[in-house]
Amino acid sequence: MLTRSFLPLALFASAATPAAAQNIAQNQPQTIAQPTPAPTDATVVVTARPDAAQARPYGPTEEEMKLLAFGARLSQSVFAKDFTITVGMGAGFVPSYEGSNQYVLFPAPVVQGNYKGYAFAARGPGLFVDLIKDPLFPKVEYIAGPLIRARFDRVARIRDEVVQQLGDRNIAVEIGGSAGIKVNRIFDRFDSLTFQTDAVYDIAGAHSGAVVTPSVSYNKLLGAKGVINLSVSGDIVDGNFADYYFSVDAAGSAVSGLPQYRAGGGLKSLGASALLGFDLSGDALDGGWGVFVLGSYLRMQGDAADSPIVSIRGDANQFFGGAGLTYTF
Repeated sequence: MLTRSFLPLALFASAATPAAAQNIAQNQPQTIAQPTPAPTDATVVVTARPDAAQARPYGPTEEEMKLLAFGARLSQSVFAKDFTITVGMGAGFVPSYEGSNQYVLFPAPVVQGNYKGYAFAARGPGLFVDLIKDPLFPKVEYIAGPLIRARFDRVARIRDEVVQQLGDRNIAVEIGGSAGIKVNRIFDRFDSLTFQTDAVYDIAGAHSGAVVTPSVSYNKLLGAKGVINLSVSGDIVDGNFADYYFSVDAAGSAVSGLPQYRAGGGLKSLGASALLGFDLSGDALDGGWGVFVLGSYLRMQGDAADSPIVSIRGDANQFFGGAGLTYTF
């Protein structure tokens, strides 16, 4: 979980060190001539350059020394390898189905890493691979790559006895892609703002629909000790998706007692989340164990919120909280 978050710190150090060296080379001390007696016919007057008084002392500044030292540490860190990965396991309480007001304990595996500049990460029960390799710590990074995930909503573990009467849903397998941009150094050297959109389509014949998820996230490194990430996102679905998960047909109404309802596509939900992670050694550059805490809130919207499955048997307000351990190597 912490790998991608701490990687910009590592990249910044390696990119900044040559710049610091160049800055040092360009600021060598100026030679200032000493005052001489009043000129005679055979004397040439030597004057100091106007900017000589502001010439920097010889050698790097304290900030440049820190960057140089950090670059030396980086070359020996876990991030200097071609392949770096973070794996872990967390658990949290989630609604038993989307729109439910009853909660179940749910495992949350963590997989995230980088192979020769190609980043990859678990995206829910799925995987995203970023196929764009950006320069070392640029101002703007570009994100684009394939995405695959599974959707287990209402497949099992439905706590509500009335909703159970509507029957289980099949597992959806959604494939598509994700694209966006990441702008670094918003307020300081170690933060970033990411604009990204996922777009997937079910190929397993479950809901046979499409889901588009735009998101904005802010990432802030807490030195080399930890990271905080804040994000907002929304889900936009088509009619097939909405009908599969939120409609109640005549047969379903007869067995459950819920009124008939036909859900249409559109904005399904808006949500916000916060993640806080810490490296247990206090230095993420050495890899090893870390911990994270995650909390999120989601509000159902539109036809999804108006569905009897949500408005009568559930709740449009959805919460999630979890925590876990990670290991980076």
